[in-house]
Amino acid sequence: MFKAVLTEAELLKNSIPIVAEIIDEGVFKVNQNGINLLSPDRAMVSVVDFKILSTAFESFTAESSLSLGLNLTHFVNVLKRVRSSDKLTLESAKDGNKLRISLEGNGKRVFEIPVLDVKEEKPPIDQLQFKGKIEIESEILENGIADAEVIGDSVVFEANPESFKMYAKGDVSSAELELRKNDSGLLKLEVTENIRARYPLEYLKKMIKAAKLSNQASLEFATDYPLKMQFKSIDKLHLGFILAPRVED
Repeated sequence: MFKAVLTEAELLKNSIPIVAEIIDEGVFKVNQNGINLLSPDRAMVSVVDFKILSTAFESFTAESSLSLGLNLTHFVNVLKRVRSSDKLTLESAKDGNKLRISLEGNGKRVFEIPVLDVKEEKPPIDQLQFKGKIEIESEILENGIADAEVIGDSVVFEANPESFKMYAKGDVSSAELELRKNDSGLLKLEVTENIRARYPLEYLKKMIKAAKLSNQASLEFATDYPLKMQFKSIDKLHLGFILAPRVED
């Protein structure tokens, strides 16, 4: 049996649509610690790492581990019907073939979406070894990505022990954001060497929508190496991404 009651329904309403911009279906793992999803996109360019902790729920019952393969479009369409005052309940149907989503506010509304047999990919992200970690105010990162998008289709992340920089260059134009060690918007700078990598804005502009979930973002990368970007709401929710670099010739 699985049943979870969420009074802050907007935690799911605001996060799952971001996940759905990267992947169209995935396997949600349910256990006593919460619900998590780890899945690459079809192009194998990025990985989504989503967790909503059991502590985020008013009540959470998972008698055994459970895997729920879901079409993200179906899930998002139901979450669009959530009102800010609604209490949301997730529970597995008795036959295990559907996920029941109940919304209680002014009346009770019940939706059921099918549980699918989704092929599960297990990307080896635990093997990644980064050379630098930066924590930055989410709004600043959001602006840096938006600035770069004006110029081109990719952005360079660059860091050293004294600063973090992101920039984009076109044929005749450029955009640059730099934060130095003592700048208030740069919350952490753990870098021991010069590192530099380029990443596609097509994905970053989707990932940065998670800025609405947390006022700070964590970035980890290395030279010409995948980027790890994370947003956390303490004791409630984690949404992270791995993004492959665009390696220059």
